[in-house]
Amino acid sequence: MAERLRNATSPYLLQHADNPVDWWPWGDEAFAAARERGVPVLLSVGYSACHWCHVMAHESFEDEATAALMNENLVSIKVDREERPDVDAVYMTATQAMTGQGGWPMTVFMTPDREPFYCGTYFPREPFQRLVGGVADAWRKDQGAVTGQAKRIAGALAEQMSGGGHGGRPAPGALAESVEAAVTGLQGSYDARLGGFGGAPKFPPSMVLEFLLRHRERDGGPSGESALRMAADTMEAMARGGIYDQLAGGFARYSVDAGWVVPHFEKMLYDNALLARVYAHWWRRSGSPLARRVAADTCAWMLAELGTAEGGFASALDADSEGEEGRFYVWTPAQLREVLGPADGQYAAEVFGVTGDGTFERGSSVLQLPADPADAERFEGIQAALLAAREQRVRPGRDDKVVAAWNGLAIAALAEAGLLLERPGFVEAATAAAELLARTHLSGGRLLRTSRDGVPGTGAGVLEDYASVAEGFLALSGVTGEGRWVGLAGELLETALDRFGDQNGGFFDTADDGERLIYRPADPADGPTPSGTFAVAGALLSYAALTGSARHREAAAGALGPLPAVASRYPRAAGWGLAVAEAMASGPAEIAVVGPPGDERTDSLHRMALYAAPPGAVIALGTFGGGQDDGGQADGAAAVPLLAGREPVNGAAAAYVCRDFTCRLPVTDPEQLRAELAAAGGPANSPS
Repeated sequence: MAERLRNATSPYLLQHADNPVDWWPWGDEAFAAARERGVPVLLSVGYSACHWCHVMAHESFEDEATAALMNENLVSIKVDREERPDVDAVYMTATQAMTGQGGWPMTVFMTPDREPFYCGTYFPREPFQRLVGGVADAWRKDQGAVTGQAKRIAGALAEQMSGGGHGGRPAPGALAESVEAAVTGLQGSYDARLGGFGGAPKFPPSMVLEFLLRHRERDGGPSGESALRMAADTMEAMARGGIYDQLAGGFARYSVDAGWVVPHFEKMLYDNALLARVYAHWWRRSGSPLARRVAADTCAWMLAELGTAEGGFASALDADSEGEEGRFYVWTPAQLREVLGPADGQYAAEVFGVTGDGTFERGSSVLQLPADPADAERFEGIQAALLAAREQRVRPGRDDKVVAAWNGLAIAALAEAGLLLERPGFVEAATAAAELLARTHLSGGRLLRTSRDGVPGTGAGVLEDYASVAEGFLALSGVTGEGRWVGLAGELLETALDRFGDQNGGFFDTADDGERLIYRPADPADGPTPSGTFAVAGALLSYAALTGSARHREAAAGALGPLPAVASRYPRAAGWGLAVAEAMASGPAEIAVVGPPGDERTDSLHRMALYAAPPGAVIALGTFGGGQDDGGQADGAAAVPLLAGREPVNGAAAAYVCRDFTCRLPVTDPEQLRAELAAAGGPANSPS
C-alpha cells in the first residue's frame, strides 16, 4: 500500500493513513493515475469530528474485502472538507442536486476529468460494496454513457454558477426592506415554546442571533422588541439545555431534538467562537448573569480544550470516545451517586435532569440546567467534583489543525469578551492566535487555509479565511490599540478585492489564480460560519470606518448585493449579511478613544465604548507614551486614520464619536460617552 496520506497535515487524513484502501490525497497525480488505469474516481469527503465518517470508515474503509474491491476498480481520494472547502462546496452542490440532500461523509463517483456522475453520503458496508461493484460494471460496459452523463451534470452545474459572485450595490431601500422582511420571516419559523427556528435537528443560529441583537439596538419599536425576544429566549434555552456542556462550558454542534436536550456531541471551534461573541453582546445589552457566565465559560473552554502549543486554536473535538458517541459527557443516577454520595447524588440528578429512564442511550442522561440552583455554593462544589471525575474518562479525539477563518472568529470573540468581561487572559490568547496566523499563515498578502504543529498546510485560503481573519485583526486592534493589525487586515482585504472579486462587485469563494475545479464556487449564503461574501462585506465596512476609505465602503455595499434575494427566501442563511446591513444602516459609528496607557480613565472610556457601541461600530484606541516626539499624536494614527487629530482634552483621556470621520465634541466621562452613543443608536442600558 502506498500510504500516501502519512505526510498529511490533516488529522482526518492521518486517521485513514493505515487503511487497506489505497487512498490518494486530492491532486493532479490522482486523476492522472485514474486516467492511466482507465478507471473512475471515488471522492470521499469528511472531517475528523464527523460521527458517521467514523462509522463508514470502520465498516468499509478498514475492511479488507471492501478495500480490495475499491483498489481493484477505482482510484480513491480522501479529502478533509475543512482543509479544502472549495472541493467540498463544488461536490456538495452536485450531491444535493442529484439526491436532494447532503451531508458527510460525502461519497462521489467521478470521471478522471473530475466530473461527477453518482453522489451520495453514508453507505453501510454491504450497500457500499454493491455500489462500487455496480459503478465498476457500468464503467466497463458503457463508459461513454457514464462520461456523457457526467459532462452533462458538470455543464449544468457550471451554467448554474455562471453568474459569478452575484454582486452589485443593492437598490435604495433594498437593505432596509430585507431587514424587515427577515424579521417577519424569522417570526414565522420561530419556536416560541422551545426557542430556535424550525424543528429538529436544531443548530445554534449564532449569526441570526447577532443580527437580531443588532436590530433591537437600532430599532426600539415592535420589530426590535420581537427580535430581542427571539434572540434572548433562544440563547437562554440553548444555555440551559444539553447542547451546552453544563460542567465545562462550550456548545456541541447541534441538538438532535427540538428542545436542545440531546446534542450531536462534536464541538467545533467556529460554533463556540461565534456563540461566545454573541453571548457577550447579549450581556452587553441585558446585563443577564447567564449571558455573562456562558460567554466567559465558552471562551475559557476554547482556551482549555482547543488551545494549541503554538498559540492557535484547534478545529474540533470528536463526538465519540471509546467507540461510542457522547460517552464522555453523559451520566446515570448511579454514576452521580458513586461520585457524590447518596445525598448530593440525588440533588445533582434533580438539578441536572438525570433520570432513571435517561434522555440519551442505555439509560444515560445529558446534563441540563433548567434553572440556577438556589444553593450556589453546593452546586459549584458538585460541578467541580463531577468535572474532576469526568476528567478520568477517555477523552474524545481532537482535530488539532488550525483553520485560518475559524481562528479569525475566535480572535474577534476573545478580544471583545476579554475587554467587556475584564478578562485580560482572553485578549492575550487572541493576540497569540493572531501572531500565529501572521507568522505561519500570512505572507505577501496571501493566506494559507491551515497549519498543524506550526507547520503550514498546502491549501490556499478561501474568501472566508481572508474575511474572517481580517475581521479578527480589526477587532483585536480596537481592543489592544495596536495599529499593526489594521494594516494586516488591509493587506488581506486588498487581496480579497484583487483576487476574489468579480466584475459586478460580488465575490467568488476562491482566488482567480486558484485551482480550477469544474466551476468556480460563489455561494453568498451562510452555512455553519458566515459566508465568505457576507464576512468580507463586514470586514470591508469596518475597515472603511477606521480608515475613511470610500472604495472599501463601496465594495462592502457591492458584497451585500445578494442579500435581498437570500434574506427574502432563506433568512436563516443570511444572518451575517443582515448583521452587516444593520451596521451599515447605523453608520457604522466610529469611536476613537485616546489617553495615557494604563490610565484608569482611558480604560474606563475604552470599555464603555465597547459596552455602549451601536451595531457594528468600530473602535480605535490611541495611547500616549511619555517622551514621544510625534506632536502628541496617538500611537497607531498612521495605521488607523480615525485616530489622526484626536487628542486628549486638557491632558485627560477623551472619546470621540464620529460618522464618516466627522466627530462630535469629545467627552471625558464614561457616562457622557454612554449618552453620546445612546443618541447614536447604541444600547442606553448597557451594564456599567
